[in-house]
Amino acid sequence: MANGRRRGSGTSLVAATEPEVFDREVEELLARSDAAHFIDEAAAEGAVRPVPELLAHWRTGRAELLTALAAQPPGARLPWYGPPMSAPAMTAARIMETWAHGTDVADALGVRRAPTARLRHVVRIGVRARDHAYAVHGLTPPAEPFRVELDAPDGELWAHGPQDAAQRVTGAALDFCLLVTQRLHRDDARLHARGPEAERWLGIAQAFAGPPGPGRARVGEGEA
Repeated sequence: MANGRRRGSGTSLVAATEPEVFDREVEELLARSDAAHFIDEAAAEGAVRPVPELLAHWRTGRAELLTALAAQPPGARLPWYGPPMSAPAMTAARIMETWAHGTDVADALGVRRAPTARLRHVVRIGVRARDHAYAVHGLTPPAEPFRVELDAPDGELWAHGPQDAAQRVTGAALDFCLLVTQRLHRDDARLHARGPEAERWLGIAQAFAGPPGPGRARVGEGEA
């Protein structure tokens, strides 16, 4: 945002505790010609800090954000880069972001993390962000609801939408989460779409605010 202190304390915390400040800083950000690079700037600032200091900073920020979100009154809406969010939705979004970037770290280190039931939060926000995915691609979201049925890591079925919906998505919950966070190419996802709009959605799905990213290449694409 406008300064390192705000980025360091976490924009989510600012949104939850100082919404007027958050709105003002978003306006300042949008006025910048290089607004798209502010996340990289924040990452670069963190990268030069000693690891123990950075880890302690993250843990402190997590605790502060947890307290701030738990204190929100029922029905409260918090400002964000997209539409305002409820405290539960903001919590799910932070879980989604942490999991997605944690996946990046694990992949870089060659570590495999076992998926858990916590992925239900990523699934939920991915489903709820369907219309946003259409909008950021300049497309009109379908008026009809979709049915999403996903196999959870523990074998449970996670279902969203009416059972009689014509447009349906089924498959592995882990792959759905990887897809909507753009950590997996559609062709590599163990997901089945029934209906043209369901298939189109899987090709553009994203669970995060902001413009669509470049996505991931197919497994093996570009290798010699």
